[in-house]
Amino acid sequence: MSTADTARAATSAPASQTLSRGIRALEILADAPDGRTTAQVSVELGVHRSIAYRILRTLEEHSLVIRDAGGRFLAGPGLANLARGVAPRLQTAALPELTTLAADLRMTAFVAVWDRSHCVTLVAVEPPHGEGTIVQRPGSRHRFDAGAPGIAIQSALTEAEWDHLAPGQPYREESRAAAVTGFAASHDEVIPGVSSIAAPILVRGQLPAAIAVVYVRSDSSVEDLGARVARAARAVGALL
Repeated sequence: MSTADTARAATSAPASQTLSRGIRALEILADAPDGRTTAQVSVELGVHRSIAYRILRTLEEHSLVIRDAGGRFLAGPGLANLARGVAPRLQTAALPELTTLAADLRMTAFVAVWDRSHCVTLVAVEPPHGEGTIVQRPGSRHRFDAGAPGIAIQSALTEAEWDHLAPGQPYREESRAAAVTGFAASHDEVIPGVSSIAAPILVRGQLPAAIAVVYVRSDSSVEDLGARVARAARAVGALL
């Protein structure tokens, strides 16, 4: 099939496929702080460059993406408006605790939520003097079966609840331990050399979330950090 035929075929793609590509384009740009060119997005989407450009232009018209001076596309301010509508009560309740936690521990603190096979960062706060801290961007995601946030969320569910929610996905032994201690710890699971501590936030009528911190090194013990993060999680849960 010629390039023109490919472009015409893509133009007549079902609306659901076009929507899926647009969402995927947003995911690509959300994970690319330096932006992507049209050619790069077309490769990652697996579509003709003209199709990728039309998708990006449509997203740009809604301020979901923007272009820099070099013509690279980046995530736009319209995404922030959408993000504010995601679990707004949880974000409002968590923000003061995250701010205090980040300042006290001198670590990035964040709230993570379950998204099928991933944990997604909902809101994050970096310490006031953030030299050497790990940046955790809202919207960033990692596999649910790796890292303390996923363990913490799973620990707040019974094994029967988890099996109903994610059939076939194992219930981790670390989650059983976290259900007893009230917090989870991980090291080297998401980023080499990086550790995380997380505790579940119980939200009435919703799936549990997790409040977490990430760090490279700390003078405090895992137990002390875990107790501090767990207190923050209980405080947020009490407000909800």
